[in-house]
Amino acid sequence: MQKFLFFSLLFTFLAHAQNPYPEDYFRHPLDIAIIPSGTFGELRSNHFHSGLDIKTQQREGLKVFATADGYVSRIKIAHYGYGKALYITHPNGYTTVYAHLQKLAPELEAYIKKLQYEQESYEVEVFPKPNELPVLKSELIALSGNTGGSGGPHLHFEIRDNAERPLNPLLFGVDIQDKTRPYISDVYAYTISEDAHINSISGKQKLRLISNKNGDYTVENIKAFGKIGFAIEANDRQDLASNTNGVENIQTFYNGNQVFEIDFKRFSFDETRLLNRYIDYEHYTQNKKRLQKLFVESDNDLSMYKNINDYGYIKIQDSTSSVYKVRVKDFHNNDVWLTINIEGDKSADAKPKLKQITPFHIYSKKSNELINKNISVNFPQGTFFDDFYIDFQVQNDTITLHEDIIPIRKNFSISYDISNYKNKDSDNLYIARLVGWKKQYALYSKTYRKENTLTTYSKTLGTYALARDSINPKIEPINFSEGKWLSNYRFLKLRIQDNESGISNYRATLNGKWILMEYEYKTNTLTYDFNDAISSETKNYLKLIVTDNVGNNSIFETSFFRK
Repeated sequence: MQKFLFFSLLFTFLAHAQNPYPEDYFRHPLDIAIIPSGTFGELRSNHFHSGLDIKTQQREGLKVFATADGYVSRIKIAHYGYGKALYITHPNGYTTVYAHLQKLAPELEAYIKKLQYEQESYEVEVFPKPNELPVLKSELIALSGNTGGSGGPHLHFEIRDNAERPLNPLLFGVDIQDKTRPYISDVYAYTISEDAHINSISGKQKLRLISNKNGDYTVENIKAFGKIGFAIEANDRQDLASNTNGVENIQTFYNGNQVFEIDFKRFSFDETRLLNRYIDYEHYTQNKKRLQKLFVESDNDLSMYKNINDYGYIKIQDSTSSVYKVRVKDFHNNDVWLTINIEGDKSADAKPKLKQITPFHIYSKKSNELINKNISVNFPQGTFFDDFYIDFQVQNDTITLHEDIIPIRKNFSISYDISNYKNKDSDNLYIARLVGWKKQYALYSKTYRKENTLTTYSKTLGTYALARDSINPKIEPINFSEGKWLSNYRFLKLRIQDNESGISNYRATLNGKWILMEYEYKTNTLTYDFNDAISSETKNYLKLIVTDNVGNNSIFETSFFRK
């Protein structure tokens, strides 16, 4: 018994010694149980998730507290992204981030609102000095919300180090209830070398996944030869939530030797775009499922990779028997194993992988330019990870730039010379990306005009075209009408909408003075808070100008009464 107690204490000591992060420094940001709707490092669109998304019981307005002493080092208010976000820097060098907030605490709200009125802009960003806005641990700093790119009420919470790298908040003792194992949904195999084949086929193929009684997995035995790799779709769940989350660690072993590991504990924002190199990007765009490749391709220097041997690939010799194993783990060491038995078999009947060849070859290590009449496309050096043949076609003002199946690491440009358009006809032109089953929907791509040239920048291949927007935005009041008494109203609300190029900006005045209106793009609403007390007049004149992305604008004017 004493021996068991000794080893138990030793294990506990070593476990804590291996964690270099303070586990009792930060408190929870909310006074409710931490149930995640999103975990750290989770695979998102074009990025790894940089924090912990905490459920707020499907409602807004929960109190958000400073997790430790410090000072407000940054406040950013934006229509998109993090919405209303607050950053607190702490004496130990870490910074905590609180995003998608409904509103800030009264002192902070007054501070930022003063700046918004000074700049006459809802969107502002400020970096207060260390002695300007100090906060204490457990001090109320905000109310939770659903602002910005949030898909529902929750608090996005981050912890960053002094190099602005996000870390998993669970490393700091922010705990969740989790005894649920991760799970694997799909397994794929890839041939890498020219002579490689799997079950007499060259290329990528899906393997039939078999769930064992103990919860682990196998696949049907495979025959293979040459250099190959594998990919899986793996996810996790927590005890108190049914939603799917990301995993914390994946390891692979070949005949007992580790060949690959990825560990989702910390990353840098400047490498997060490498997610599209880590996953099978073509598979994602075509199937909306993220296969995590258990091998490392060229120009992928993700800092989360560890213990990589031969880039995670394995080499199968003829007439051999080998075992490939995958361990998928969550933060609480709940894990699941996948076993793949491989018989080495050099087949003379292997079908070669077909290659698509077009007249246009892209070199990843060089800059590339494609020109057709009045259209030019410029890919800077390093835009792509690999060389490939691109499908480039132009029909009238529509460009086919391959399919959106190739991951891209930096912006490329598309330019149109529109000098053949009459001035009046060219005023409302913009560059759009065509999406949908029959490319029937035109999505505005931010378009810059210099004399007779329109240019846009993108990180997505696909179909682009010139589009025209000659329709003014729509404006309509929601909770009031002309001449109405609004003495008992707290808010003034209007709906603004533009179904073509989209809303670019808006400006509202009350009796000639600029007023702060909050734009919620998810509901197309503008809201003014009468508590701002801009006017003490009984009769008030509201003027709102809304402009779309090509310069069309609408003006809404009305009057109302208020005491």
